[in-house]
Amino acid sequence: SVRGIAGLGDVAEVRKSFNRHLHFTLVKDRNVATPRDYYFALAHTVRDHLVGRWIRTQQHYYERDPKRIYYLSLEFYMGRTLQNTMVNLGLQNACDEAIYQLGLDLEELEEIEEDAGLGNGGLGRLAACFLDSMATLGLAAYGYGIRYEFGIFNQKIVDGWQVEEADDWLRYGNPWEKARPEYMLPVHFYGRVEHTPEGVKWIDTQVVLAMPYDTPVPGYKNNTVNTMRLWSAKAPNDFNLQEFNMGDYIEAVLDRNLAENISRVLYPNDNFFEGKELRLKQEYFVVAATLQDIIRRFKSSKFGCRDPVRTCFETFPDKVAIQLNDTHPALSIPELMRILVDVEKVDWDKAWEITKRTCAYTNHTVLPEALERWPVSMFEKLLPRHLEIIYALNQMHLDRVAALYPGDIDRLRRMSVIEEGDCKRINMAHLCVIGSHAVNGVARIHSDIVKNSVFKDFYELEPEKFQNKTNGITPRRWLLLCNPGLADVIAEKIGEGFITDLSQLKKLLEFIDNETFIRDVAKVKQENKLKFAAYLEGQYKVKINPMSMFDVQVKRIHEYKRQLLNCLHAITLYNRIRCNPSKSFVPRTIMIGGKAAPGYHMAKMIIKLITSVGEVINNDPYVGDKLKVIFLENYRVSLAEKVIPAADLSQQISTAGTEASGTGNMKFMVNGALTIGTMDGANVEMAEEAGEENLFIFGMRVEDVEALDRKGYNAREYYDSLPELRQAIDQISSGFFSPRDPGCFKDVVNMLMYHDRFKVFADYEAYIKCQGQVDQLFMDPREWTRKVIRNIACSGKFSSDRTITEYAREIWGVEPSATAIPPPNLPRN
Repeated sequence: SVRGIAGLGDVAEVRKSFNRHLHFTLVKDRNVATPRDYYFALAHTVRDHLVGRWIRTQQHYYERDPKRIYYLSLEFYMGRTLQNTMVNLGLQNACDEAIYQLGLDLEELEEIEEDAGLGNGGLGRLAACFLDSMATLGLAAYGYGIRYEFGIFNQKIVDGWQVEEADDWLRYGNPWEKARPEYMLPVHFYGRVEHTPEGVKWIDTQVVLAMPYDTPVPGYKNNTVNTMRLWSAKAPNDFNLQEFNMGDYIEAVLDRNLAENISRVLYPNDNFFEGKELRLKQEYFVVAATLQDIIRRFKSSKFGCRDPVRTCFETFPDKVAIQLNDTHPALSIPELMRILVDVEKVDWDKAWEITKRTCAYTNHTVLPEALERWPVSMFEKLLPRHLEIIYALNQMHLDRVAALYPGDIDRLRRMSVIEEGDCKRINMAHLCVIGSHAVNGVARIHSDIVKNSVFKDFYELEPEKFQNKTNGITPRRWLLLCNPGLADVIAEKIGEGFITDLSQLKKLLEFIDNETFIRDVAKVKQENKLKFAAYLEGQYKVKINPMSMFDVQVKRIHEYKRQLLNCLHAITLYNRIRCNPSKSFVPRTIMIGGKAAPGYHMAKMIIKLITSVGEVINNDPYVGDKLKVIFLENYRVSLAEKVIPAADLSQQISTAGTEASGTGNMKFMVNGALTIGTMDGANVEMAEEAGEENLFIFGMRVEDVEALDRKGYNAREYYDSLPELRQAIDQISSGFFSPRDPGCFKDVVNMLMYHDRFKVFADYEAYIKCQGQVDQLFMDPREWTRKVIRNIACSGKFSSDRTITEYAREIWGVEPSATAIPPPNLPRN
């Protein structure tokens, strides 16, 4: 089994350690252990195996002094840690056996752990996969972010509507983090700038302290344990006491919350910019604390030494790489300039060269509403010195553009970091492009759009800056951990090498016609479906037909992701069944899951529509078990680990040119689901790897969407000419799915008919026809499974190990290392 060999010694050792931790937990007044006590005892037992490796890894880095990679992100969507740690340390079987011997169930204990939901979706989950790959590839890498007290909200569905609940994930403590108060750092806000003969001073600021919490990030069986350092905001002890000399000491102490609110809660928007001051504070908070930490480590970088060893910044870019995960940490650019120029007294031009060589920027979206554009007035108040620096950098940049394109005023306007208008704004993406030596998109088609439209002018100016780095997912969590049955069947045929080199899955191509293998792959899928059906019945009290096609679309709810297209298909199927109840239909269970941003009205209406359509379909006796529509409540990492291995069909149906990459698409592919999708994001490369005929590709390409934009998209034309579409829209409109509130969905219908930016109707006909082909193939299980095997065999490119290897070589200038660090029980070197 790929879950590790359980030696008797290991099992005995785990049991002994577990009991020790359990007794330590159970203080004398509580002699009955709860399941949570057992979870914590196991977590601490597993953590013990990390600590020695963690210390040794950091010691190793101090001795070798490699170039360090700093991945800055406002989101890290980590999910649960226990099982991932057991997998990466090769402890899973030993723990399983030890826990079984103690009369407990490992899976039940794993379910007690809260997800670390410090992210919204793709961007935050990508950061988590990248940390896993960087550790597995032996890179000296650090993830830096914010320790939100409340992560992404828990979603409850009440009467078909989304209701948000705070995610108090730290309520019972977090066994995986270690507070490091000795590395606490000050972060400054507000104040004013003074230009003196000795240089520029930023004075009269308000100080907030940044307290670091470190979480170990183990690589896969290589004894490397890297660090994710998350900052928590703390008020200094004299906070506001000066202002309250009127004797209102109590008020002054209560006011500490104002400072500590900075790390209170994750903003729950995905692909949408909300220009709130608290959010800008969060962005500067993580950047200011992190850069101080980076510079401290650069200066000392001798093990156990906190005194400066380096004072010259010439070599800074040779020792430090900063990767900006979207524009959220863009303030790293002016902040690094401020430190170099104002504090370290480096010459301006030299500082700018160092900054550009150090920073690199990943763009994650082309949607205009997602681009960060901060009001200048807010900067002026909160970060006055940074505003001055940004103006100076922009002037330098525009002078250069003006020299190259004399008289082209419009180009200057388009390329400026400062956008003029009724409200002057700072375009953070432009700041990132001018301040970085590399700019990348996250799938080939997205990187092309970045070069040819979003940053076209910048690409013309510096084409060498622009790169593509197609996203990937970690095969440890997304195959080994969540689908051990499939991992075993694969390992039986090709060995275990694929776990750290996913391209080895290509070897499965020779088994595409092997009847035993076809049967084994189909059997694993059926077992996963039975297990998930049982889970759903426990959660939702619905009877699921495990022989039906599990048709799954799980991702954030957004108009561009077109859950509405999926919903229209469900209604169309329903109408066909109603029209001809005796005809044989391929049974389907349509599952849609995902959270809507709390302030996104249309996304919340889409959830209400899906649940209302499900309510009607699921209770119609004519339909029986031919069709079910289930809304998966509170979709999150730990639920993804259950649903993805059980899926037959993966829906990736965004309007071409809108989904930068997608990574759910990759998870489904490697877990043996077939994809129905548009030529968008990484779907394009998935089709290229597996052959377009092995995916269900439909609908407009980017060129078609552009042509339709030029012609003018008129939804009514489709409504008038497609009877099944018209029937579905009329049903939604008339209150067929909302009899108690017939006008409930008027906003949805009005949007679809008159201002649908994402052209749902234009792809409806092709989508319905393509779904017919899905049905046809599903009726031939052998053929279906052959396509599944081909997809799995061709999914190797989509490992985050491949992605990170490309970042390392082509952006950071470091080489991954295959040699393991010696384990703690062996002498070093």
